[in-house]
Amino acid sequence: MNGAGRRRVFLMRHGHVDYFAPDITDPRSVPLTDDGRRQAEAARDALRHTTFDIAVCSGLPRTRETAEIILSGNDNPPKLTDLPQIEELKSGWITAQTREELAARLAYSFDDAGEDGAAFLPDGETFSSAQDRIVAGLEGLLTQGDWQTALVVAHEGVNRIALGWACGGGLRTISSFEQDLCCVNLIDFDITPNPQGTGLQIERKLIKAMNVTPYDFVKKGLSRTSLEHLFDIDFGMARPPREKTA
Repeated sequence: MNGAGRRRVFLMRHGHVDYFAPDITDPRSVPLTDDGRRQAEAARDALRHTTFDIAVCSGLPRTRETAEIILSGNDNPPKLTDLPQIEELKSGWITAQTREELAARLAYSFDDAGEDGAAFLPDGETFSSAQDRIVAGLEGLLTQGDWQTALVVAHEGVNRIALGWACGGGLRTISSFEQDLCCVNLIDFDITPNPQGTGLQIERKLIKAMNVTPYDFVKKGLSRTSLEHLFDIDFGMARPPREKTA
C-alpha cells in the first residue's frame, strides 16, 4: 500500500520571541526576535541537506516564520501548510506579583499534567483535551498521503505531549521533556496497512533524537530553561504554592 514504511518527523519548537515587547497586543501574533531568526538559521544550516516531502506548522506567526527560514535552505522545499491541531495549549489565568513568579508558575505547570482534570494554568485547556487534539492531528498527518520525511514546527507544550505519546509514557512524563527554543526532535514511525485494509496505522514509534539545538549543540550556553530564557530571568525560588481551587 502506498505510504506504508518508515516515516521520519523532524519535530521542532519555534525560535525565540519576546512576549513583552511594547508593540505586542496579542501574544498569538508575536514574531521571532533577531535571536529567534538566528536560531532558525542555525537549524536551516544543520538541516540543509535534508529533503522534506511535507512541511507543517501550527499556523501561528512564530512557527510559520521558523519553518520558512528552515525551508529556505532546501533546493526544492515543499509548500508549508497549517495544522491548527498543533497550536499551543490554551492558557488559563493566574495572578503573579513578579515576572519571576509568573515564569515559575508556567515552568511547573506541566508537573501535574497526568492528574484527572489538570489544566494548563487555572481555567486553561485541560492536558487531556490538548493531548486528544494534538495526537489526532499527528496521527492524521502520519497515516495520510505518500511521504517519507516531514518538518513539523510547533510549540513547547505540544512537543512535550507529542514526546510523551511517542515514548508511551503519556502525560505523566511530559514535565521531563525540556524543549529549548528552536530545538529539533527526531521521531521515526513505522507505518503499516491497518487490519481492515482500508488505510494505514502507526505500528511503532522510535525517538531518535530529542531537544537538539543546532545553535549550541552541547548546550554550553543553555544553562537556563527555555522559560527563563524567554522571561530573561533566573527563577531563584522554590516551587510556587499551588493555586487554591473552589
